[in-house]
Amino acid sequence: MSYDIEQLAITEFRLQITSMLVLSSPNSLTSLMVLGELDQHYLCQAKYISDLLSKAGLSDTKVASTPLEYNLHLTPSAGTPLQDPTRYRQLVGSLVYLTVTRPDIAYAVHTVSQFMAAPRSDHYVAVLRILRYLKGTMFHGLYFSSTSSLVLRGFSDADWDSDMTDRRSTTGYCFFLGDSLISWRSKKQSLTARSSTEAEYRALADTSQELIWLRWLLSDMGAPQKSPTPLWCDNNSAIQIAHNDVFHERTKHIEIDCHFVRQHVRNTIRLHPISTLDQPADIFTKAHLSGRFRELVTKLNLSRSSPD
Repeated sequence: MSYDIEQLAITEFRLQITSMLVLSSPNSLTSLMVLGELDQHYLCQAKYISDLLSKAGLSDTKVASTPLEYNLHLTPSAGTPLQDPTRYRQLVGSLVYLTVTRPDIAYAVHTVSQFMAAPRSDHYVAVLRILRYLKGTMFHGLYFSSTSSLVLRGFSDADWDSDMTDRRSTTGYCFFLGDSLISWRSKKQSLTARSSTEAEYRALADTSQELIWLRWLLSDMGAPQKSPTPLWCDNNSAIQIAHNDVFHERTKHIEIDCHFVRQHVRNTIRLHPISTLDQPADIFTKAHLSGRFRELVTKLNLSRSSPD
């Protein structure tokens, strides 16, 4: 009996999400399409990608295996200034909307969007590579199943000292509801971290903030989380700091973040270690080689929907 009630709750919750996501017109701003049957859905923006490629004038068949070249480090002075930055800004703005269903380009779009004020030739080349990657993965999108559980779980990661201009780190996190990816982010940290542990802990604080909001949202939608949410981090030192009530030289400069995370560790969050190889949030912090990138995309449960 309890199983039937749980399945009914899952189905009702799935229908709520679907009704929120289906747009009334196929010509809406993001051309978001919901495909599939009652028990499974794909969210994709294939038409939006097709229109974007036409706007960019990419009519050839060349595609890229990843959104960004491995070990690419763009700087504000890379290449020569664009005579007219309008096209660059339009394309990057369009790519931002595309990240609604394409978390695999989140880091790449985050990177190129940092040069909107004064884009240069190397930045434009990076944008074209993102588009060529999208051309080869046009029908990829998010997959949701009504049989998936409603248990929230999260992953937090950081790439320390990654920006060659200001040496700031990059935060990446993602959340799954059962097997379905529902939230993700790639962002540069606001302050320069003095160690990898500090960078990971700042990422942990941002991830915890998102986790608390998602728990509130799910509760409001009738899917309350009955136990602390598991949150995986691949830095053992950051996890130890979160469980240690004693402040010292290593933690005083991130004391506010420490208080915030520790306040929720006992009742709201349950921290777990994870290896870097198994960390899905790694895709939101840096560019990867093609093989590793495909592994991470698989971990995000991105699927290819039918063009029909």
